[in-house]
Amino acid sequence: MIVLMNTPTTPNPVLLARTLLRELQKNFEVFRNYMPLSIGIDKQIIARLPDTNRKILRIALGMHTKSLRYLREMEKATRRHDLDGNTVEEVTESHRTHTSKILQERIKQEIERRKTQNEARRKAERDAKEAEAMRLRTAKLNQLAAKFSSHGNITNNKK
Repeated sequence: MIVLMNTPTTPNPVLLARTLLRELQKNFEVFRNYMPLSIGIDKQIIARLPDTNRKILRIALGMHTKSLRYLREMEKATRRHDLDGNTVEEVTESHRTHTSKILQERIKQEIERRKTQNEARRKAERDAKEAEAMRLRTAKLNQLAAKFSSHGNITNNKK
């Protein structure tokens, strides 16, 4: 006998982080416009939104700062911004260089992913064509076999 227990489901942290990120984008221009964030912006967020779960915030910040839009802005930026959009510090050349490397790697991965997808699609198309050709060959062979077997019965009946 199987007993099903009603256990509360734990919310998915990624979904919670996406919800938090949408809230941050709605409330703060720096998130909405993908402006380079000041280092330690998590502390500013916690100060303004003290009930924010730190783990969920970390995930949300990771999603935001790893997005292509943020990386593209960061690559060409010269200043970082606080929650109010005020410039607070410079973006160092090493941070811009690191961002460029990440973007190049992402582009390279995307090219490889598309290449693999295209190869898989072409293989599937070839396999489908081969299967159709095999089906047609089998159908023709069956027709020939049926034709010759019926001829054999006719010649045997004539004897």
